[in-house]
Amino acid sequence: MKQVDYKLFFSVLFLVIFWMIMISSVSVYSSFRVTDIMAKRWFIEEAYNHFYVLRNISHVIISMIILGIVVKVPYKFFEKYSKYFFLVTIVGLVVVLLVWTSLNGARWWISIPWIPFTIQPTEFLKFTLIIYLAYFFKRYKAKLHTFSDGFLPFVLILSGLIFLIGSQPDFGTIMVIIPISFIMFFMAGWNVRYLITFMMLGMVLSSSVYFAGKYDKTIPEDRNKLSYITDRIDNFLADPEEIIKNKTINYQTEQALIAIWSWGFNGLGFGKSIQKFGYLPEVQWDFIFSVIVEELWFIWALGILSLYLYIGSRWLYIYRHVKDLFAKYVAIWVSSWILIQAFINIWVNLNIVPLTGITLPFVSYWWSSLLSLSLWLALLLAISRNIEHDTHAYRKDRKKRLNFIKKSLWN
Repeated sequence: MKQVDYKLFFSVLFLVIFWMIMISSVSVYSSFRVTDIMAKRWFIEEAYNHFYVLRNISHVIISMIILGIVVKVPYKFFEKYSKYFFLVTIVGLVVVLLVWTSLNGARWWISIPWIPFTIQPTEFLKFTLIIYLAYFFKRYKAKLHTFSDGFLPFVLILSGLIFLIGSQPDFGTIMVIIPISFIMFFMAGWNVRYLITFMMLGMVLSSSVYFAGKYDKTIPEDRNKLSYITDRIDNFLADPEEIIKNKTINYQTEQALIAIWSWGFNGLGFGKSIQKFGYLPEVQWDFIFSVIVEELWFIWALGILSLYLYIGSRWLYIYRHVKDLFAKYVAIWVSSWILIQAFINIWVNLNIVPLTGITLPFVSYWWSSLLSLSLWLALLLAISRNIEHDTHAYRKDRKKRLNFIKKSLWN
């Protein structure tokens, strides 16, 4: 059996190890608060500050076990049953609207009694949507330029997903799947007229959602399910001093900026963050990047960005060297997904885009996100086994490059 791409595997593994180390620092205060509540309700004897560290370790162990199993499955299996995987996540999106675990008004999770973790279907949707569209585009590639067999089915699928996700509501996931879907159809050879139409529909939809969520802020009862999107955009555009004073939606982002820019080039040092002590709520989730910068600052921030770009380059390498069309689509679109999600999270921390609730891949504390990312890594590693190298041509090309360099230096 051919080997997997170990460069990809170890680069992701380094990111996960770094994440585990940072969780031990950033989650101290949050862990104590959670366990203090548990102690007051007599669930445990006393509060402790490593609650999220222990849960994080269990999440990583489970994810690595699943990765080890899935990586042995031929990627053709996912292509063959992509329709059924996609259907299961659609059912999950419907179920989460009927039986959900709510947090801050959002209905994103399903609690299963015999599993100690909640499940977020939208995280797995990113996985199943891409493998299904890869299957769809491969099978109907010759018809993608047509309206009835290409553009219309794609728009109907995407519209249905946006409706289900928006009903939760989950604005962050919509911000990820729309550009990913756009890139997927573009790479598959979409008609340029449909690209323009798609962009115009996106602009109309975005504007409609914003204005549909408008309400008289003096009458809170007038709020609707879309008002949180309008509030986030309004607060993003509001006066920063007013946001901090009133602790409105963008308060977290303002505290993240304080963490990033207040402590000089070298940062405060590992474990010495100030913002994690209640100033930046739930820092182990969406805003872990800001505390990483606060403690370690510039070099480590660049290191994280470079690592994401390197991981993306490994996926592009797989895309270039694998011949199967389904595998090509999956590789290029996965890299798009990870990079889009990573940069949206970082932009939120830097207050470049409104608050979205999107996690930093392989770094934020989020069980469903880690599990879906582990499935992606396993699938890409399985695909990497099918890379076809022309060893003779590669050595000949390398020899030419070396001779050219020698001549250039000699002359």
